[in-house]
Amino acid sequence: MTLSFGRSYLAIPGPSVIPDRVLRAMHRPGPNIYEGALVAMMPDLTQGLRDVARTRHNVAIYIANGHGAWEAALSNVLAPGDRVLSLCTGRFGHGWSEMAEALGGDVQVEDFGMRAPVDPGRVEAALRADPAGNIRAILLTHVDTSTSILNDVASVRAAMDAAGHPALLMVDCIASMGCDRFEMDAWGVDVAVTASQKGLMVPPGVAFVFFSDKAAQVRAGMPRVSRYWDWTDRANPELFYQFFGGTAPTHHLYGLREALDMIAEEGGIEAVWARHAHLARAIWAAFEAWSCDGPLEMNVADRAHRSNAVTSLRIGAPHGTALRRWTEDKTGVTLGIGLGMQTEDDPNADGFFRLGHMGHLNAQMVMGALSSIQSGLIALDIPYGHGALDAAARVIAEA
Repeated sequence: MTLSFGRSYLAIPGPSVIPDRVLRAMHRPGPNIYEGALVAMMPDLTQGLRDVARTRHNVAIYIANGHGAWEAALSNVLAPGDRVLSLCTGRFGHGWSEMAEALGGDVQVEDFGMRAPVDPGRVEAALRADPAGNIRAILLTHVDTSTSILNDVASVRAAMDAAGHPALLMVDCIASMGCDRFEMDAWGVDVAVTASQKGLMVPPGVAFVFFSDKAAQVRAGMPRVSRYWDWTDRANPELFYQFFGGTAPTHHLYGLREALDMIAEEGGIEAVWARHAHLARAIWAAFEAWSCDGPLEMNVADRAHRSNAVTSLRIGAPHGTALRRWTEDKTGVTLGIGLGMQTEDDPNADGFFRLGHMGHLNAQMVMGALSSIQSGLIALDIPYGHGALDAAARVIAEA
């Protein structure tokens, strides 16, 4: 027998749950892309994006996913042969490194493993070893979705300043923006990239690159930039058409407008951060209780280094895959795969799973997902510590 009939819950770390309000806003005939309401709403929409990123600087919009945002950002500031320092704490940090290499960059990878954040001391040492300032950019993943590690962006900027290094600080905020606190201007970030499908609660297909005046100056000195990826006209268009390098992603824009309205109605981005932080603490309380007995283990031990958007779990092969399949088939809750967590002993990452808790999320969704996970542990006879649901409920009761 299955109990999954009814509305399912996609609890993977992106694409996240799309609010009904966003879906309704998108469900309309195609608009005029040359004049009228769609064109008129763009100044307010771009300001809403800046508010979420906490920046007064430029924003460029692309019809792309997060990988497109990676390439757009790199293409505007790196020429073939330019040196890049990439700080990796999971699969997506390495992915951005690989893209920089594919574009001709000379990439130096500092790998901090899969369970610990970036060490700013190592960053400072790497920069002091480059007194000529040949490193053009530092790539940092704020939250690596594979490992759920939250990196301290401000500490990396402090390390750069201590070394007196002129490199651009480029930050991947695809998993974090709209979930974990991110302060582009206050933390001295030069380029930040994100996409629509996680904390911004819109279907995949639109990506955003925020860039400072310093990054714009670097772009102005580039020998060439792909016409499509060039952020110059997108950030300061004379015509609506130039926002997107061609035809606008019309219905995504309507959905994004609604999502930004929802963020504002909640009390702004700080209120959204607070909700994510509180629900994450409830989730961690449950997982920590389950981890007291049996094979379940949180990938990141220190709460200070965990993202409020996603939690990566170790449970041993084949329990991760078995649990994911059980919760989806029996309860309608879809958990995330152990992406990028393959090992020699576990080549398919069957011993890992992830819980996404980003964007359109409330307490009953969290408690439903946690109850489904515990049901799966019971059904599959996987040992676990007790008191998890009570622990989560106590955290939620503190709100």
